Amino acid sequence: MQKKKKKRRATWFYRQTNVFKDYDLPMKILILIDWFAPAFKGGGPIQSIMNMVENAEPEFEYKIVCSNKDRDGTILQEVTHDTWVDYNKQTKVWYSSNNREVLKIVNAEAASWRTDILFINHIYSPYYNFLPVVFGKSPRKIISVRGALHDGALAQKSFKKKIFLWMWKLLNLHRKYEFHASTEEEKGFVEKAFGTRLKISIAANFPRIIKSADQPSKESFFLKLISVALISPMKNHLPVLEALQTCKENIQYEIYGPVKDEAYWQKCKEQMQRLPPNINVQYKGELPPYKVEAVLNAAHVFILPSKSENFGHAIYEALISGKPVITSHGTPWNGLKKAKAGLNVLPVATELKEAIVFFAKQDNIDFIEWSQGANRYARQMIDLQKIKEQYKKMFLALDAKEKITTGTSGIPAYLK
Repeated sequence: MQKKKKKRRATWFYRQTNVFKDYDLPMKILILIDWFAPAFKGGGPIQSIMNMVENAEPEFEYKIVCSNKDRDGTILQEVTHDTWVDYNKQTKVWYSSNNREVLKIVNAEAASWRTDILFINHIYSPYYNFLPVVFGKSPRKIISVRGALHDGALAQKSFKKKIFLWMWKLLNLHRKYEFHASTEEEKGFVEKAFGTRLKISIAANFPRIIKSADQPSKESFFLKLISVALISPMKNHLPVLEALQTCKENIQYEIYGPVKDEAYWQKCKEQMQRLPPNINVQYKGELPPYKVEAVLNAAHVFILPSKSENFGHAIYEALISGKPVITSHGTPWNGLKKAKAGLNVLPVATELKEAIVFFAKQDNIDFIEWSQGANRYARQMIDLQKIKEQYKKMFLALDAKEKITTGTSGIPAYLK
């Protein structure tokens, strides 16, 4: 027993000082998220965690606890439930058939696997966020807010979210544990919600790289638009449809994604009925991730004027595949016009129409220039090595030793 403790102390000392190079144990990170692959209807957080574990460094070993269902309640038939399933070399997943058992699984792993970090994704889920934050056993807990505190997100179902945030403050949870933000802007949203006396690490989202294929030819006054996103007021499909009503150009618009808000989608369908014959809008349903590349490659321009995006995986994937993007100013993807990568607009019909018409009028030569600009912009915006270093810094606590140690020895209490 003493020998094991010495090894773990040596491991910790390496994490803090980079002195020991031959440590035995990788850091053990238990990830909690409501839904995980092959689920895909939960949007960006699923993709964020997929990309993170697929870029795993040798210092880290992951286990993921999630539901055995997709966001709409569909049971995941492709995976085994209620046991650990290999996802990749450094990652195992537990697809739980009973959300009430999640906390029990978390605490069992704390004892048997000796979890180093609980990495809790989002804020408002009772079983995968709140209860593990309060009662989960782990030396450290990091809460990744995943866009949940953006102003646009807080405006949706605001009463429920206010209750959760009130409980966080009542129990002083925001002072006890660490936060992960993907950008400086998101750090500001966390501080706006909980104050500035917090431990917040910034680590950008890992993207999924899609190869840029040959672009479809483009004729003047014709445009193929595409959106891939959850259908809800947050994504602003309705003002896009309103903008199309007065466009004179021939435009095809394909909408992909699960319906999150039925009442909002009904308004969209009613607007679709009002569109003139030169506008062809089709709802194509849900789009599994493995089909995204082919669908993007068939379009000219990607449009998604979201109220806010924590990262916007679909936007990045469109850009890297060479699709100019029309989006709002509420995402990380700004300065698009200067880069000839797309247009940032206010999410209102007048500005959206101007942007749509701008691309519709382009001939093939102009379109290729903007397509190349989109791909170039996406590559310049992402530095994979820097992102890996950000996660090392966060998980290894290289700048936060005093937050998670006791006394003067520099060794966490749980290792003593």
